[in-house]
Amino acid sequence: MGAAALTMRVALLLSGVLLGAPALAQAQRTPFQARCEDTLRKTSVQLTSSTPGYSIDNSVSYRALTQMKGRTARRAWVLGLTRAESHAAIRTSGSILEDRAAAYECMTPQINVELSYVPITVYVGREFGPGTCAYNQILQHELRHVRSYLDHMAVVERTVRSALEQRFRSQPLYAPRGQSNALLGREIDARWIPYIKSELGKVEARQAAIDSPAEYARLSRICKGEVQSILKAHRSTP
Repeated sequence: MGAAALTMRVALLLSGVLLGAPALAQAQRTPFQARCEDTLRKTSVQLTSSTPGYSIDNSVSYRALTQMKGRTARRAWVLGLTRAESHAAIRTSGSILEDRAAAYECMTPQINVELSYVPITVYVGREFGPGTCAYNQILQHELRHVRSYLDHMAVVERTVRSALEQRFRSQPLYAPRGQSNALLGREIDARWIPYIKSELGKVEARQAAIDSPAEYARLSRICKGEVQSILKAHRSTP
C-alpha cells in the first residue's frame, strides 16, 4: 500500500534576477533589447531528479501499519506499506541590465530545480518472517509501489522542465527597475511551488490503482491461506 508524504523545500538564491511583463517587446528590437539579448548570458532551465533507493523495515506490526495507512476498506488489514517523501529545491540566479532612461531592467534567469525522494521505506508486517511465502508476496506488492514512485518522478521531471522552458524560453525578461527580485519571488511562491507540488501529488492516483479491491482480495488468499493463519494467530497480540 502506498503512502506519500509530500513536502516542499524551496531554496531561493536571488542574485540579481528579474521578472516582468514583456512591455518592451516590439516587432523591431530597441537598442536596449539588443543589449540585453546580445550581451547577457542566455536564459537556461535545468531540472534534475534523484532517487536514492529504498530500505525494508520488518519491525512494525500489521496493526500499526494499518493505523499508519489511515483510511482502508472496512475490516481490511494493511500487511505492508510503502512510504515516500518528495522534495523540490528551486534555485534561481541571473544577470541584470538596466535602462536608466526608461526605468526598466532586463534579466536572463538561470533556473535550477532539483527533485528528490528521501530514501523510500518499504514496510512488511513483522508477523511475516523474511523468507516465507507471505513475506515474499507482500514485498513484491510493495515493490510495485516503489517502481510507481520512481516512474512518476521521471514523468514530473519532464513535465516541469517543459512548463518552465515554455514560460521562460530563451529571451530576457523585463520589469520596472529595482523590482526584479520581488517579482520573481512572488511568481515562484504563487505559481511554481504549487505547480510542482501538484505534479508530485499526482502519484497518489497511481498508488491507489495498485491497491485495488481485487489486489486486496488476492493478498488475503495468497500462499494457501498462510496470511489468514498468521493474522488469526496474532489477533490477540498487541
